[in-house]
Amino acid sequence: MHVQPGARNTLIVGLHGGALKVKIAAPASESRANAELVAFLAETLGVARSAVVLRHGAASRRKVVEVTGGPELAARFLALV
Repeated sequence: MHVQPGARNTLIVGLHGGALKVKIAAPASESRANAELVAFLAETLGVARSAVVLRHGAASRRKVVEVTGGPELAARFLALV
């Protein structure tokens, strides 16, 4: 996932270098953008925040996110792309 903090709105904008690009309306400071990303993905995918875990890239724009769920979740995620 490619994350762009400090955007006007939080939204998925498409693909960037083979990764899903998400603009986040929170600054990168104090992990606010990471928290906003987790909350946004949880709400968008209809899962609890605890089901979304940032696995790698906390200090980078390039992040690896793990979302726990079943086949329905995979279908919802693919619909976003």
